[in-house]
Amino acid sequence: MTTQGAASEKDAPGERGEGTGGATSAGSARGLLSVVGTPIGNLRDASPRVVDTLASADVVLCEDTRVTGKLLQALGVHVRLERCDENVMAARIAPTLERIRAGERVAFVSDAGMPGVSDPGQRLVDAALDAGLAVEVVPGPSAVTCALVASGLASEHFFFEGFLPRKRSAQLARLGELALVPGTLVLYESPRRVAETLANVAEVFPERRVALVRELTKIHEECVRGLAPELARAIAEREEVRGECVVVIAAPSAEELDARRRAATAGPATLEEAIAQGLAAGEAPSALARRLAKDFSVPKSQAYDAILAARA
Repeated sequence: MTTQGAASEKDAPGERGEGTGGATSAGSARGLLSVVGTPIGNLRDASPRVVDTLASADVVLCEDTRVTGKLLQALGVHVRLERCDENVMAARIAPTLERIRAGERVAFVSDAGMPGVSDPGQRLVDAALDAGLAVEVVPGPSAVTCALVASGLASEHFFFEGFLPRKRSAQLARLGELALVPGTLVLYESPRRVAETLANVAEVFPERRVALVRELTKIHEECVRGLAPELARAIAEREEVRGECVVVIAAPSAEELDARRRAATAGPATLEEAIAQGLAAGEAPSALARRLAKDFSVPKSQAYDAILAARA
């Protein structure tokens, strides 16, 4: 088990570390990994602590140097940038840990929002903590919580899914699994695919209220709400949807949840449903065909052909 030191209750904001609220550890007198939340739209959402942390870093690791470069220019910060996205994260972890051990201050940012949330930065934080190095989180905006609040839907319990699978069959299967979550669901989606995704949401959750929140914190921020089928039709009628989108799906009623739990224990009712569930679970087509041929008393070739059609 690893632990990270916390500030004493007597510490005033801005008095930990060297002006940035930095954590310290026995193994690193000054070296520090700062996980920094950056604006998701409105640059004025960058707090003074965010600016100070970025300005005092020896290096800023980021997804896209062009995107972060524009942010730093707007904030008046001049610091070295290095690419550290999902494609190179594995190769960056060890050298970054060595930098921190050597006493450097390393800041990590995503293109927008809180790094580590549906983001490869989680692997860097995990490795740093396992190595006994100091890690601090400098809070910033998060599309998850902003959209949840903007939706007006109940938020006592919620589940963040991130992006759904792209293929319709896999997406429907995953939504079916999420139907058993006893809380509000939060999904990310691109503007190009959001109409199709909302149609699938309406198919699985026809009686639930859903909100589409887009362009968060920007001038054209919008929240459109309604029953899932109504919202799906309204968005399908638009010529274009712009901006990154967050879909918020209301929690199930007690009656719906009870009915879905009973249906889940009974297993899939049709071969098509069973295929969607099997593919979503990652079963190999040949093995899935053997299992379903037995479960549904159909020829293996018929089950296999149906699986290939669902994957198309």
